[in-house]
Order: sequence, then structure tokens, then C-alpha cells
Amino acid sequence: MALKCDNIFVNLPVKDLERTKDFFTKIGFEFNPQFTDKNAACLMIGDNIFAMLLVEDYFKTFTKKDLSNATNTTEVILALSAESKEQVDEIVNNALAAGGSPSNDPVDHGFMYSWSFQDPDGHLWEVLYMDPSAVQ
Repeated sequence: MALKCDNIFVNLPVKDLERTKDFFTKIGFEFNPQFTDKNAACLMIGDNIFAMLLVEDYFKTFTKKDLSNATNTTEVILALSAESKEQVDEIVNNALAAGGSPSNDPVDHGFMYSWSFQDPDGHLWEVLYMDPSAVQ
């Protein structure tokens, strides 16, 4: 049997936890207070998808490697699915209005539409919609 995990927890270092929480709240996300304190916030992305936003000093306790500066380098692009093209636009527009930065311009392939932004720490977020009938 192939390995299958029930949840995903993406860990991201952040410079200012309160600013980051405010940013994602303005986009429309919520946090799990059970796993949120002065060092970390559990961003609830989906039923089984979470981003642990960790203050940089706390994040460093989990690794022996240097932290990259996400405003200058990219290690990962976090891709989120949306229910429609309109929801893609809504999420990215909310992110930009909340203090995020543009990343790439919208891309429309007809069956797939995407647009991206950078959060206040420079992490890249891609939001995409794919027509379900095109994936069959």
C-alpha cells in the first residue's frame, strides 16, 4: 500500500506574527486558537491543510540550516485551489489590499486560471481555478 498522510502542515518563518495574522485574516482565513500563541499561528487553509506561521527565532529551533530571506529567494510556491475564477480574483485582490505584493500577472488558459501574490514576508502564494470538466 502506498503511503498516505491525512493532513499537511506547512511551516513558514515570519518576522512579525501579528502583522502576518492580520494579513491572512483580511484575506478571509481563520486561525486555530488551540495551536496559536506568541510564537506561532495555525492558519487553517482547508479541512486538512494548515500553515504554521512561526516567528523566525522559534522557527530556527526546528532546523540547523540558515533561514532564507523569502523577499530575495524562493524555496516554495504555495498553491491554493479556488472554486471559481472570481474567487481567485477575490483572494488575490484581498491579499493585495491587505498589504501583500504582486507576484505574477493573472494567467488564463481557458480551462485553468491563476494569479499570485507575495505575503508580507515574501512567501509566494499561487491561487488557481481549474474547470473540473477539463480534468476528467
